[in-house]
Amino acid sequence: MFPEYDIIVVGAGHAGCEAAAAAANLGSKVLLVTMNMQTIAQMSCNPAMGGIAKGQIVREIDALGGYSGIVTDRSMIQFRMLNRSKGPAMWSPRAQNDRMLFAATWREILEKTPNIDFYQDMVSSILIRNGKACGVVTGLGHQIHSKAVVVTSGTFLNGVIHIGEKKFGGGRVAEKAATGITEQLVSLGFESDRLKTGTPPRVDGRSLDYSKMDEQKGDEEIVGFSFLEEEEQRDGKERLKPGDQRSCWISYTNQAVHDLLKTGFDRSPMFTGRIEGVGPRYCPSIEDKINRFADRERHQLFIEPEGWNTVEIYVNGFSTSLPEDVQYQALRHVPGFENVRMFRPGYAIEYDYFPPTQLSHSLETKLIRNLFFAGQINGTTGYEEAACQGLMAGINAHQQVRNLDPLILKRSEAYIGVLIDDLISKGTEEPYRMFTSRAEFRTLLRQDNADLRLTETSYRLGLASQVRMDKIVEKRAKIDKIRSILADFAINPEESGQFLLDQKTSVLTQKQRANQVLLRPGIALAPMIEALPRLKAALPDASAEIVEQAEIQIKYEVYIEKEKDLVRKMSQLEDLLIPETFNYDQLPSLSNEAMQKFKRIKPRTLGQASRISGVNPSDVQILMVYMGR
Repeated sequence: MFPEYDIIVVGAGHAGCEAAAAAANLGSKVLLVTMNMQTIAQMSCNPAMGGIAKGQIVREIDALGGYSGIVTDRSMIQFRMLNRSKGPAMWSPRAQNDRMLFAATWREILEKTPNIDFYQDMVSSILIRNGKACGVVTGLGHQIHSKAVVVTSGTFLNGVIHIGEKKFGGGRVAEKAATGITEQLVSLGFESDRLKTGTPPRVDGRSLDYSKMDEQKGDEEIVGFSFLEEEEQRDGKERLKPGDQRSCWISYTNQAVHDLLKTGFDRSPMFTGRIEGVGPRYCPSIEDKINRFADRERHQLFIEPEGWNTVEIYVNGFSTSLPEDVQYQALRHVPGFENVRMFRPGYAIEYDYFPPTQLSHSLETKLIRNLFFAGQINGTTGYEEAACQGLMAGINAHQQVRNLDPLILKRSEAYIGVLIDDLISKGTEEPYRMFTSRAEFRTLLRQDNADLRLTETSYRLGLASQVRMDKIVEKRAKIDKIRSILADFAINPEESGQFLLDQKTSVLTQKQRANQVLLRPGIALAPMIEALPRLKAALPDASAEIVEQAEIQIKYEVYIEKEKDLVRKMSQLEDLLIPETFNYDQLPSLSNEAMQKFKRIKPRTLGQASRISGVNPSDVQILMVYMGR
């Protein structure tokens, strides 16, 4: 019934979709196994992509040839660039999406991708022979053989849903949990644990009074996520226009809401101990917020539409597992929600994960060769974190079955590299979420230059297309041309006086190079070009994207070079490889904690060893001295 596949991908969430697409586009024959063909690429929680640091990840996925950026652009109903008031390293794109269109677009792309087959069934175990994964066993008893397996199980492994005192198995509301894989892997020596996440109620937008809320409109300029041009990425579909965007809305809880929520604390699975898994620190439930931050009089809620053609609303900030009646009564006291009708209550879900220190940087497990994990099975939270792991696991599974070197991104190359290195080196005991503060080289890892950083690497691998590579070559040439022109172009005091006064900066007393004028605080290149006719004539074909990139490179050149210098210094540690067979027992002067963690994690380099939680600089020095000998 089934041929032998190169790669089987278990699960069709964000990680599974990217894994299947990447491996197939590289040339592997892929089977994507999912428990429900109707929920491929389901946005299980909020209908949005991107945000702080997450937007950078989506642009990196796109630069590498993944599809999350394209799917997001095709299905967005609102776009915003966050943190515009800060420096470019902090700018983060975010889109509100049509939930159903997002999933339908992903499925359409996958079905049009050669080399991908689909099968609907639960995977109950992994076929293992001679220490290698070689296929899967499904709930219907089918044995399907492959050369590698990528597990992207999301919240389905032994998932349990909690709503007040109600508790039932499920990987998502109205969908059954997956069983068998955890038990098998634990019997083979894997370590597993439990995590928890949650989701808020969905409500009827027709029952809300928006006049009592603050409107949050989209940006006038829609940048999007994909670096491909509109005609290249949208497949004939019209791009979202600024005036067509759907608004989101902001409301707030109050003391009455908090008091009503507290009436359900005695039935809360979180407070009564029925939930054992650790929840996300940076996206706590509303009951957790009012309990931990008792001094706060109110908490912000984002009222987010679920799509173009639905009245369903996602109440972002009101994640809860309290009883339905408590959720409903508390919601009715939120301004604008007085007559709210609830489509379905919020709930919490517990699920199995495998601490990611059991993986190598390729996302292959250390215990079983050719077995890869990606997404929430590794302890992460968020679509973007899952998608980028899926992309990397799909790439590296393909590389593995063809005996090629894995693609491992450094911390200085991508947020994806930071995320994977954090997971592998430090592990996580709570759902991991990416932030810009986790990246020590964030001036280099901006959302605007993800294509310049990563596309060439992906092109050499065979994933990024020729179209993408041609665009990079052209883009670099245009940026260099602008920088060269600005370095040579002299601005006269007479022609620039009014512009500089309008920008509230001192006028010139003598000619000055355009790139030096641009270094002044508050001066932006685009308005400077518009205000100075001679400069505009010298740059007749400069697009907004190229102008912005040239401006960033000029303004932040000193900081960029400082970070590059730091990367060069730190790379000395990254270049010092530790043999897999290294015997740490030879180093009795290591601290006990360092000894235990080195043996368990088996760091690839001294750089990775230095980032392991609990390892002191003195432990790294001891290791360095011994290796030097």
